[in-house]
Amino acid sequence: MKVCIAEKPSVAKDIAQVLGAKQRNDGYFEGNGYQVTWTFGHLCTLKEPRDYIDTWKFWNLRTLPMIPSKFGIKVMDDQGVQKQFNVIKRLVSNCTEVINCGDAGQEGEVIQRWVLHMAKCKVPVKRLWISSLTEEAIKEGFQKVKEAKQFDNLYAAGSSRAIGDWLLGINATRLFTLKYGQQKQVLSIGRVQTPTLAMIVQRTIEIENFKSEDFWELRTVYRGTEFNSVLGKIKKEEKAKYALEKISPEPFEITSFEQKEGKETPPRLFDLTALQVEANRKFGYSADETLKYIQSLYEKKFVTYPRVDTTYLSEDIYPKVPGILKGLKYYSALTAPLLEKPIRKSKQVFDDKKVTDHHAIIPTGIVPSGINPQEQKIYDLVAKRFISVFYPDCKVSNTTVLGEVLKLEFKATGKQILEPGWRVVYQKDTEKDKKEDEKLMPVFEKGEKGEHQPRVDQKSTTPPKHYTEATLLRAMETAGKQVDDEEARELMKDNGIGRPSTRANIIETLFRRRYLERKRKNIIATQTGIDLINIIKNDTLKSASMTGDWEKKLRLIEKGEYSSDAFKKELVEMVVGVTNEVMFSNTEDSITILSEEEAKKAKKKTTPRKKVEINLEEESCPKCKQNKIIKGKSAYGCAGYKQGCRFVLPFQFLNKKLTKKQIHDLINKGKTTTIKGIEIPGKEEKINGKLAFTTDFNIEIE
Repeated sequence: MKVCIAEKPSVAKDIAQVLGAKQRNDGYFEGNGYQVTWTFGHLCTLKEPRDYIDTWKFWNLRTLPMIPSKFGIKVMDDQGVQKQFNVIKRLVSNCTEVINCGDAGQEGEVIQRWVLHMAKCKVPVKRLWISSLTEEAIKEGFQKVKEAKQFDNLYAAGSSRAIGDWLLGINATRLFTLKYGQQKQVLSIGRVQTPTLAMIVQRTIEIENFKSEDFWELRTVYRGTEFNSVLGKIKKEEKAKYALEKISPEPFEITSFEQKEGKETPPRLFDLTALQVEANRKFGYSADETLKYIQSLYEKKFVTYPRVDTTYLSEDIYPKVPGILKGLKYYSALTAPLLEKPIRKSKQVFDDKKVTDHHAIIPTGIVPSGINPQEQKIYDLVAKRFISVFYPDCKVSNTTVLGEVLKLEFKATGKQILEPGWRVVYQKDTEKDKKEDEKLMPVFEKGEKGEHQPRVDQKSTTPPKHYTEATLLRAMETAGKQVDDEEARELMKDNGIGRPSTRANIIETLFRRRYLERKRKNIIATQTGIDLINIIKNDTLKSASMTGDWEKKLRLIEKGEYSSDAFKKELVEMVVGVTNEVMFSNTEDSITILSEEEAKKAKKKTTPRKKVEINLEEESCPKCKQNKIIKGKSAYGCAGYKQGCRFVLPFQFLNKKLTKKQIHDLINKGKTTTIKGIEIPGKEEKINGKLAFTTDFNIEIE
């Protein structure tokens, strides 16, 4: 008899159906020479401090640091867990072979190994390793079951991670709680959560302490195209106005006009972090919500294994691609052109060297049914991304134009899409995105000259942006470093904070501890979170890069290139050092402890924005630049209308009443910010867009 142990009852049921184990018993299925049982969550865990030494059950500084000579495992103290464990133990003791069908990842390996250890398994163990739960994938997996010893390094890394979290988490949490918690609240410290909190605290403090400074930028408009001065940010108004005065009467000359064709490759397939980032950006879903939706889609057999950190597919997936595309019935308009010719095979998609445990998240080809609207949105992201990578590159024309006035150089850039390629998959996206993608420019001739409309824009420096879940996940992935290039980000994944499967839980834990709060999409540190980071003097505890180094070592353990004993030794040394440093510290730091009720009522003190009074009648006419603006019955105009200036700016445009701010922006910047709900004559749908002056100072929609 072979015993298969799955990660949860629903997966056990799927496996049992494929194997023909159709008889349902208490805690397992049986039939056709197989018994299929299951765990649920962590049946076993590392022993708690009180299980090692009796005095360790008391929270006392004298007992710290607690470092067991050997770490032990125990079955969870829960009646349901105990019952299921006894079922597994009985089946394992009477079988000829065990097949580990647990979650195919590091945590899943640890869960199963601990259960088999506690069940005193003596028989050979094999490993089922699959990337989806479809019938085809399960059958194929059982035809290729692997030896359990192939995953010894994976288990060593997972076990080291758990022990490291125990050593640092339990010791540091007791240490800081006893020293600074005022007997009111447990101060939770963790190997991953504390550096994550530190990044957010640093950003929150930077924003609160930020002092805005004015600067000026010199621009000019020539033949309807806006050029920016190479002077960049000018810190003194006098300098900017002096430059404006000098160049205003002089002609603008084109010194260079260059067009280059380029290619934009399709975006990479999704790993879990990229999917969480995109879902937060587009739908506002938290990392935890996205993980829940994609996990549900996986268990319903509509997508492949989601807890992955690669954006590549293995070479053996390539022959299956046409079949998967044919299965995407609701996307047939997009898949039909692909299926008419051989499927594109790109190194950006298929690379065995970039695939470890699992490949990127892709659809299985099974038509989804019985999914909720949130799951539908996540599925749509995955399906469209999968389709897009097999489309041709997008071909673009990039234009760079240089001009000068009195040797002062100006520059303008533009982009035109020549062949959309993969972009057709996303062509139904908003009009705003299309506008931002493409910026058409006229053709210029080198040496041509003419009148231009220079101006000076006054602006202010802005503080860094608060983290959102999307930007925080990216920061965790790159250990706090700002990385925009996908290739560079891929190289940094080994040094990220935490694992893709655990980051959502880390973020949620920080919210539960009331160290963080949400304000719309923004994530802000509470006073308790700020105080906690401030009392931690040891930089190692809150260093994102140091935690990233530990994460890299865990991955090296997984590859068999680093010793788990050396990793544990380093952590022990650090825990001992931190304990001595805090215990013998004489600082009188205190921490703000908020009750649950206080936390709900607490409002972050923010400096209110100064309301700037706008007096449009003090503005200069943007057309003649000689006279002031005056207000009429239905429009603003130029005070020099008697001298021939015909500048007019109506109060209302296309049934939209313009605000003073929008009129101010038009006069000073030549365009407004995005205005929502503009009615276009002859069209039913309203659009969003920016109002801008044409070269003859009429209004158009950008």
